[in-house]
Amino acid sequence: MREERQGCAGILLAAVGAVVAVLVWAPRARVSIHGGFEGMHRDLSVLYVDLPLIAAGGALVPLAAWLLGLRTLRRPWLAAVLAAGALGLGIWGLLSWWTPYERPEFTG
Repeated sequence: MREERQGCAGILLAAVGAVVAVLVWAPRARVSIHGGFEGMHRDLSVLYVDLPLIAAGGALVPLAAWLLGLRTLRRPWLAAVLAAGALGLGIWGLLSWWTPYERPEFTG
């Protein structure tokens, strides 16, 4: 019974990580979807390339940290803290590294 609860907690953690990562990513991707001024810089590839990668990373990073923490520490609450920290660091890395492509403006 205990392993079943731990498995459900890991799946819940992965789902929450995917949702949080997409919600944090969405405001930055808005420029590429709407296109900025008069739709000149529209790039919908963020929806079919970046969105699945962000969701997968948001799900897999805390899940991997959760499983690693359970295996090494053998304490579910400590593994959950480790997974939350890994998710926080992953989102921080996403926000500091990923910026949607914006074409340079022509000044001529």
